[in-house]
Amino acid sequence: MPLLFEPYAQDLAERVGDLQRGRLIELAAGTGVVTRALIKALPPGVGLVATDLNEGMLRVGASRASGPSVTWRQADAQKLPFEDASADLVVCQFGVMFLPDKQAGYREARRVLSPAGRFVFNVWARLDQNEVSDIVSRSVGALFPDDPPRFFERTPFGYWDVATIRAELDSAGFHRIAIETVEKVSRAASAESVAVGLCQGTPLRSEIEARDPHRLKEATAAATEALVARFVRASFDNRMHAHVVTAWAP
Repeated sequence: MPLLFEPYAQDLAERVGDLQRGRLIELAAGTGVVTRALIKALPPGVGLVATDLNEGMLRVGASRASGPSVTWRQADAQKLPFEDASADLVVCQFGVMFLPDKQAGYREARRVLSPAGRFVFNVWARLDQNEVSDIVSRSVGALFPDDPPRFFERTPFGYWDVATIRAELDSAGFHRIAIETVEKVSRAASAESVAVGLCQGTPLRSEIEARDPHRLKEATAAATEALVARFVRASFDNRMHAHVVTAWAP
């Protein structure tokens, strides 16, 4: 969370902190990294509903982010359990790329927004614009040359084309759309901690183990070695790029 998500969570919270009253729905809230930032940024008059499809994530998130104006609720972003025009803001951090039907998710966000309401979300830019993740992906892929794990390229870093994003939002009913590419820098404590987090704490782990369940440790070591070769120092800067999207309902 500190390495990849907290800098952009703070960015999203700052962008929506002007909301003084009403209701904000957060999609794919996970364990609450954005939720916690929103609680700090929003005044008490704003009701915050944090949603996620995964009940386990919801339990962890609710234990870390609570308050009188915060509600946690299980919800599928492609079929939201909320009435039409019942929210002033919809926020999602690095979640839309995981939706099997992104158009359905966009239509649902549009449906629940009140007139002139905003949908604010971010997605990663290209993998080669996110060097640390790119190094880990390539070093792990080199261990399986005949069938390299492509999780990073395919999913978290696979929805980067701004023309596609803009067209799909427009098709869903959002006709005023702003997209900004934002660079953030976080501090990696060590190459090993990054390698362990990305190789063993993301779905990349499942793809490694699907190819050979005994090579996870080897893959983590290869990623560590590649990061050390690139950055030399024990700690180093992780420069990241993501697209931040704001779409207004008519």
